Parts: sequence; structure tokens; C-alpha cells
Amino acid sequence: MTAPTPTPERQCTAHRSSDGERCKNWALKNMTVCRYHGGANRRSRAAAERRRAEAAVDAQARRTLAALGADPVDNPLVALAQLAGEVTAFKDALAERVNELSSIRYATDHGEQVRAEVLLYERAMDRVAAVLGTIARLNIDERLAAISEKQADAVIRAIDAALAHAGVTGPLATEARQVAARRLRAVS
Repeated sequence: MTAPTPTPERQCTAHRSSDGERCKNWALKNMTVCRYHGGANRRSRAAAERRRAEAAVDAQARRTLAALGADPVDNPLVALAQLAGEVTAFKDALAERVNELSSIRYATDHGEQVRAEVLLYERAMDRVAAVLGTIARLNIDERLAAISEKQADAVIRAIDAALAHAGVTGPLATEARQVAARRLRAVS
């Protein structure tokens, strides 16, 4: 009875030096080569173990994010700007609570204490400063503007290509571009 032939994704990626043909052996688990082409050495085994551990951590992280219903961040610049808005809104809500207090301290048998609302407000101010400092340091506004500009340029190029393909030229093409520009401004 012969052993099954490995599938292309599990086949050793090495090539024989005698005829240049691809090796017919199975690649070892978490490796791209068989034991004859380097899979048996210590460094390859260590690298395979590292890849296995990374895959396990990645799978666990994906399961955790799926359980939380968290979506991956596609645009970190926009996500940071949204975080700044949320942190600022939280700070403002706490500011209202602090303003409603008649005293920022109260006395207990153990001495005078600062109200929790005041401490939370101080932390919220620190967080707002940290997030806004990060945004300022990264020039988020300029980067978002550049991204928006590139997107607008791509849309305009697509409109121009569609007009040229449809054979629309001259004043009609100019009018169509102006209509598209007005619509894009209305959307933004």
C-alpha cells in the first residue's frame, strides 16, 4: 500500500538538485519543507514551533474578538479621531457631574476624602490630553485630509474614464463633472 500523495499546499517546496523537479514528500507540520530538505534541523523545528504558537494566539484572539463582537480597525486614523470624540464626551459628562456637587470633599471616620466624581474627571482630562496629544503628534487632520483628497481624485478619474468610454466630450463632459462635484460636496 502506497502513501497518499501530498496536496500542493502540504507538499515540500524544495526542488531536487538532480533534475530540478519539486520534492514529492510531505512538508512537516507548520513547515514548508520535508525532513530531508531541512525540516529535521533544530532551527527549523524551533521556527515551526514559533509559527504554531503564533497561530494559536491568533486563533484565540480572533475567537475573543468574535465573542466580543469587535470588528477589526480598517482605518486607525478615523478610529483614533472617534476615540477622541468619545473620551471628550465622557470628560464633558463627568464635568457636569462635578459641577453639580456642592463640595468636592466629604468627611468620614477615617478623615477627609475627595469625591470619586472629581477623581474620575481628573483621569478623563488626562486621557483627553493624551489622545489629543497623539492626534496632534501624528498630524491626523492632515493625513485624513490627504486620504479624502486621494479618494476624491480617484472618483474624478473614474468619472472621467466613464465619460470618455461613453464618448461624452466637450461641454457635456464639463457639465457632467460639475454635477458630480456638486453631488460629492453634498455627500461630504
